[in-house]
Amino acid sequence: MMYTSSLRPTRNSRQTRNLRLTRSLRLSRNLRPWRKPNLKSCAKAASVGLMLLSTTALAQQPTQADSGGAGLMQMPTARMNREGEFTAFYYDNEEYRRMGLSMQLFPWLEATLRYNDVRTRKYSPIPDFSGDQTYKDRGVDIKLRLLEESQWLPEMSLGLRDVAGTGRFAGEYIAASKRFGPVDFTLGVGFGYLGREDNIDNPFCEAADRFCQRQTDYGKGGDFQVDDWFSGPAAVFGGIEYQTPWQPLSLKLEYDGNDYESDFSGTPIVQDSNWNYGLHYRLTDNLNLQMSYERGNTLMFGFNLRANFNDISQVKNTPPIAEPAAPPQTNIEQLDAPRLAGLIYWNSGFGVNKITVSNDGKSVNVYGYQTMYLNHRMSIDRASAILANNLPASVTEYRFIDSARGMQLAQVSVDAATYKRAFYRADITTRYEDSYQLVEVNDEPQTALWQRDHKIRWPNIGARPFLEQSIGGPENFYMYQLRLDAYINWMPLENLRVDSVVSTKLLSNYDDFNYLQERNNTDVPRVRTFVREYATMSDVWLTNLQATYAKQLSDNWYASVYGGYLERMFGGIGSEWMYRRLDSNWAVGLDINYARQRSFETQFGFRDYEVMTGHLTAYYEPEFWPDTRFKVAAGRFLAKDNGVQVQMEKKFDSGIIAGAYAAKTNLSAEEYGEGSFTKGFYISIPFDLFQMNHSGKRANIGWSPLTRDGGQMLGRGNTLEGLTDARSRYYTDWD
Repeated sequence: MMYTSSLRPTRNSRQTRNLRLTRSLRLSRNLRPWRKPNLKSCAKAASVGLMLLSTTALAQQPTQADSGGAGLMQMPTARMNREGEFTAFYYDNEEYRRMGLSMQLFPWLEATLRYNDVRTRKYSPIPDFSGDQTYKDRGVDIKLRLLEESQWLPEMSLGLRDVAGTGRFAGEYIAASKRFGPVDFTLGVGFGYLGREDNIDNPFCEAADRFCQRQTDYGKGGDFQVDDWFSGPAAVFGGIEYQTPWQPLSLKLEYDGNDYESDFSGTPIVQDSNWNYGLHYRLTDNLNLQMSYERGNTLMFGFNLRANFNDISQVKNTPPIAEPAAPPQTNIEQLDAPRLAGLIYWNSGFGVNKITVSNDGKSVNVYGYQTMYLNHRMSIDRASAILANNLPASVTEYRFIDSARGMQLAQVSVDAATYKRAFYRADITTRYEDSYQLVEVNDEPQTALWQRDHKIRWPNIGARPFLEQSIGGPENFYMYQLRLDAYINWMPLENLRVDSVVSTKLLSNYDDFNYLQERNNTDVPRVRTFVREYATMSDVWLTNLQATYAKQLSDNWYASVYGGYLERMFGGIGSEWMYRRLDSNWAVGLDINYARQRSFETQFGFRDYEVMTGHLTAYYEPEFWPDTRFKVAAGRFLAKDNGVQVQMEKKFDSGIIAGAYAAKTNLSAEEYGEGSFTKGFYISIPFDLFQMNHSGKRANIGWSPLTRDGGQMLGRGNTLEGLTDARSRYYTDWD
């Protein structure tokens, strides 16, 4: 069976160029008298032409700066990578090691997360707290494209460096880049860290006095120091990047706008020259090497690993649709419905709970839920093929009803005639999706052909590894706990599910965590900073034991109640309500919970701390930013602080989702401690990309710079957002 996704037209730009070149050669031959070709000249011209074509193509791929993101060496450019470009980098010189991640979220937005390892300073003057670890400065960079390059105009971008860090490396810039063949020119104006050469007057200082000075009190980091943006010293910077005829190599020259005299290195930095020289070498499609000579006296080297989240794919083992031979059906009453349910499941992953037929016999309804395919449409494709081969011609409509926990969420109606035209390739224009329509569940009178009896069965049991990690802490730069989880899920009732995870520690260094709240002189309850106690008190523990009852109240309203040991640190009870319209780009939910802190020493006990916590959450997928979801949750957090958490997720063609979150509450930066507020990011990767067999499951990798107590939400499973995903699919594709 062929899928329409494999029939999308593609354009080979090199073939197009070669075709144009061939046509021009033919025209030239017709216009000029024939003469014997000079083979040497032809070969020379062909080689030069190919080199120019290849170098121009390679020049379209921006290289990375020393601090991450598209740039020269110390200075940025206006360039943007292709949407979905992901880079992990490491650069090293005498004073600093820089490591981090860069992500092209949209064609016009680049984001970089970076650690500056100041190798000449200790993290803390207290050896008992951080030992010999060198100082790590966290920073986030953002670059916005203001103008896309055209024939006459350059590409222009505005950037903010270290936008939510300590401010020690903070700087802003406006840059313009223009390409002429293999040469890319950049000219910009930098402020703050990028403008300390102070070779021009700050142009904004004429507009307001606040732009004339820049504060140097960096506080605890994590604040958006908006008042400092584009203030203080300013400098012109610029450079050239030349893509050599040898494809892997490009050369860089830049004029640096920083003087490094007041850098946070702990030792004086001597700058003999503002000119930096570098080379960039593409070792493979995914690995780049970079080396430079900077400040007139310092060598820098580094590398980066890249991939594009839109391009990543995996060859799949998709077996042909297989079914035992059966006599053709001419009447719906002759249908072997139990056999049909089995065929649908084994060929499409759609677990069938019930099959019914409309009273007029023209529509067959299949109730169930599928988790086999990341792309839900692929399951519908294959299930429809089974129905087309087994139902009589009198059936004109197939209806697939997503039914989870007794809730009938959505219906995909398939027009049988249109589907068969696409399946049998009756014409070249009809596609499978032309036969599909997402609608509310039809509640017309039906006759049951087969229904699975709900019986209390044995629980599903399995095991999986799980990695918890924290990066950038003062005690240890990388803290981790590798554990083995034995999980159990059980459904004693159609609407009731019980989930549990029992964990055992395999490897861990969380015993290094020695945060003491008293050092911050604050009364904020410790709700997340008892990491050491939970990680070291037991080698085997009950991670969670949660019972969840879900109910559909009406077409658009859903509710659940739950209780138990909801996570490793808290247990309790709660309820959630959600309003979610079919195929809508927005939804609203509310959860209210009573939570109590769990004991360190025992698996089932509790401590004295208790809290009422809950949030009103809005979910929104803007049409002008496709495949992007925002979540804004306002309410009370675990430490009894009130505020808002904002979360953004961006989904790419491969199914990978990159997300970031930040929570700001009524706790001051001093009360919160280092970092000022809770923030982090995560990547959700489909199992589909790691194996040849199809899977709808995901693996999540998260990062949080520090574990603190403010802005922390209760962790629980079986949220209504996930249970009702079929109403407007995001985590399992529909389009």
